[in-house]
Amino acid sequence: MRLVLATYNIHRCIGWDGRYDPGRVTDVLKELEADVIALQEVDSPEHRGLQLLHWFSEETKMRAIAGPTLVEQKGHYGNAVLTTCAAREVRLVDLSFGAREPRGAIDADLHCDGETMQLIATHLGLRPAERRFQVERLLQRFGSSRCLLMGDLNEWFLWGKPLRLIKRIFGHSPALPTFPAFSPVFALDRIWVRPPATLVHLQVHRTRRSLRASDHLPLKAVVEW
Repeated sequence: MRLVLATYNIHRCIGWDGRYDPGRVTDVLKELEADVIALQEVDSPEHRGLQLLHWFSEETKMRAIAGPTLVEQKGHYGNAVLTTCAAREVRLVDLSFGAREPRGAIDADLHCDGETMQLIATHLGLRPAERRFQVERLLQRFGSSRCLLMGDLNEWFLWGKPLRLIKRIFGHSPALPTFPAFSPVFALDRIWVRPPATLVHLQVHRTRRSLRASDHLPLKAVVEW
């Protein structure tokens, strides 16, 4: 089984020029040609008569899984997954820490090409103590032999405790800079796969569109079981 994975913080569809343009983000999603895409900072103001995530789903012909962390009268905000696989079960995880901004994760069992794997897609907090708490809670949830952990981990330090904890479970995965998009320095967006030997390729998706669509560049991986 061969799958293409991606994680992408779309920054509410606001590019480096300060312009809100969901169309640019949609173009990047199509460029990825992925089977599973973890999205962060998905807002849901009306766009062309549909909520933004539903519109992404229609444009990419992928199933949508919503994982809002903020639910407001004007709309929802948070995580999402787009996938060509079938979602057997979806569990939303609350990762909120004290009075900090609400955070969460999507924990889903995906059925792809006759095989089932566990995916956790998340967007972690900005404080070190917050991220440690969130990573410890997420790692307790992994029970499958085939697991994916994807998202914006907001971990600036490659030797930080959250990453050391993840490596104990998933092993090594290259840290490729994805932020800021115009001149990436920090590897905030990460993809881990278990077993680690199934990760055959990892790259930053840097194109003319992705440089403008968000303040992050997408990270893309190929896995083979």
